[in-house]
Amino acid sequence: MNAKELRLVQMDAVLQEAASHPLPPRPPAGWLRAIREALDMTSAVMAARLEITASGVRKLEQAEAADAITLGTLRRVAEALDCDLQYALVPRRPLREMRRQQALRLAQQWQQRAGRTMALEAQPIDSPSEATQERLEAMAQEILRTSGSRLWD
Repeated sequence: MNAKELRLVQMDAVLQEAASHPLPPRPPAGWLRAIREALDMTSAVMAARLEITASGVRKLEQAEAADAITLGTLRRVAEALDCDLQYALVPRRPLREMRRQQALRLAQQWQQRAGRTMALEAQPIDSPSEATQERLEAMAQEILRTSGSRLWD
């Protein structure tokens, strides 16, 4: 196993672990406000901790609820609430499978182009068969082995 393959396997393992522990849905008013209120902390106290105004706290809470807050700001507010900010992109399926599907799409595109060229040259085109699927799988494996980042071009 080469270094790239090892990195892919390790990342898949980490992300599958994250996927097995999903986060609860964000409260309607956002996490900042929900945690602040659960702590029974006023906007004024939060504002003092952040060295901003109380209306600034409300704007931050609204921004977070509207997905319009930066990670840096969210990290700063989390610190003021004595919280850790954790985030991750969790793929809906394993990365290895995503790469394989993309390689199969490329192989199918290449095969379709070749079929059109053969048709233009009046050469017979194989009908879809098990052998065709095996060729696609073999092409996909070759694409995965040789394409690197060009897989997504």
